[in-house]
Amino acid sequence: MDSLLRHMVDMTGHRDHTMLDISVISAVQELSGALQTRVLAIASVCGQRFVRPRACIRAGGVACPDEAQDGSPGEPITAFPELAHCLDHHDSRAEGKGPDGLRVLWLPIWFGDKAATCLEITHHGEFTGDTIHMISGIVSVYRNFQNLLDYSERDSLTGLLNRKTFDDQLARMLHAPDAGSLVPGLPERRHHGAEEKQWLAVVDVDHFKGVNDRFGHLYGDEVLILVANLLQSSFRAQDRVFRFGGEEFVVLLRSTTLDNARKIIDRFRLDVETHEFPQVGRVTVSVGFTSIRAADSPVVTLGHADQALYFAKANGRNRACYYEELLANGLLQTIATNDTAEFF
Repeated sequence: MDSLLRHMVDMTGHRDHTMLDISVISAVQELSGALQTRVLAIASVCGQRFVRPRACIRAGGVACPDEAQDGSPGEPITAFPELAHCLDHHDSRAEGKGPDGLRVLWLPIWFGDKAATCLEITHHGEFTGDTIHMISGIVSVYRNFQNLLDYSERDSLTGLLNRKTFDDQLARMLHAPDAGSLVPGLPERRHHGAEEKQWLAVVDVDHFKGVNDRFGHLYGDEVLILVANLLQSSFRAQDRVFRFGGEEFVVLLRSTTLDNARKIIDRFRLDVETHEFPQVGRVTVSVGFTSIRAADSPVVTLGHADQALYFAKANGRNRACYYEELLANGLLQTIATNDTAEFF
């Protein structure tokens, strides 16, 4: 009982999803004697569901990073038939046996009729009723606290992550050993190619004031909501999308090359350009992006992306500009700043 209470206190003491994930799987791992416990993210891409590990801990307290940071959405749900059946029938849990004979228990985290997160527990033998009852109780606390964190971290209009959450995640990224890991407490990843970096992109809706002036704020809000939806569908599952304020959005792209980052950003820009916005018609966005370096402060990193964005807006709009490329071509100059400046 003391161990359970200690874990409950630890879980409810966190203020971000990453540490909450690690806390809950640590509790389940210790209290159930599992071989491995994972938090799985469940996402739909082009009508197909995929499962991607978000956090993992193995027997002995060995933590391992998520396993799908290469731009893929993860494994198709067909690789988890018991879990797929559980989700289709809105069941509270599913059990199965892996090819190695180990028992696996899946516990989706339901919010209404949707489950975007699932706990997966792997054990030598069958799960007893007492074990399932105890784990289910932890899952209930996890679900309720996750809901509270979602409420505090989300923008009320678009549902995207908010400015405060961005500040926290960028600071964590800049202080990570490889300037890229968003998973504190997990081992540093060393197998990335040398050309893979982390990226920050600032997105601004072109002529948004004109949309509000001509069509009214209700249609302006609808444009922001639809742009937010396009951001979520255009970027990868491991990227993070934020509403920064007004008509500005920010994206943190994880572990990819310059060419791939450019392709992803331009795909989003074209998605917006070709989208038919109700009543408003055609809307475009401008984007400025930069690489994230551990040596830079958040203000400097944001300033670089902001300079690239303003260059894009001053040179035709509806384009994506890369700060380091503009600098190398003599189209921008480095601007000295102090760490207390506000760019937005």
